[in-house]
Amino acid sequence: MIKIAIFVSLFTFSIGTAWAQTATDSIPKFDPKVKNALNMVDQMAYQAALRYSDLTIAKIKLYDLMVRNPEDLRYMEALGSLYFEEGQNASAALVAIDILKISDKNVGALQIASYALEQLGAFDRALPYYESLFLLTGDNFSLYKSAYLQYSMKRYAEAMNSLTMLIKNSKPDEKIGFTVSELETQQVNMKAAALNLKGLVFLDQNSKSEAKAAFTDALALEPTFNQAKENLAKTN
Repeated sequence: MIKIAIFVSLFTFSIGTAWAQTATDSIPKFDPKVKNALNMVDQMAYQAALRYSDLTIAKIKLYDLMVRNPEDLRYMEALGSLYFEEGQNASAALVAIDILKISDKNVGALQIASYALEQLGAFDRALPYYESLFLLTGDNFSLYKSAYLQYSMKRYAEAMNSLTMLIKNSKPDEKIGFTVSELETQQVNMKAAALNLKGLVFLDQNSKSEAKAAFTDALALEPTFNQAKENLAKTN
């Protein structure tokens, strides 16, 4: 599972320059004291809604704060995180994409956009965000996900390039989870996972000998790797 730090307090978010370039002059101009007072009330209501697990009210308050403070990205970041927490991937992705139009190096938005779009099956749209996340952070999980989506879309040359890089750069302590059942996930060495995926790329291209070698190498690193065992059997 992708690991994203979901913040529950408005005051932990970074402040951006604007939440939309289309923020219009039709937004009422508040006296600064009135605006600050309204913001404080809405922030208190937001915190109370989170405390009582009323995410509907929490989101309403965030929308109020976004409209009143279009220059401040933290409210949009909080909204995207709430949608993501609730598994509302379409809404989470849309919010994250809007953030990235303003701040294209926003790591949290890149994480949400890539994962949410992948869950929606929009692999072609998720891939650039995973690639950007890797380039920005050097996170090998994002590189693995890039390779997986490239493989899924039959972009084999790109997948191989990503996997070659991942196999070279993966660290011994890096792990990635594979679903074994509804209640169980197997943690596997990242390099072994990359070799297994490399084998799948070869298998898709009917290169069984190369696939067998890749699966064998994966099992040499992770002898209990269930998927690699199953895939190796397909090469016989």
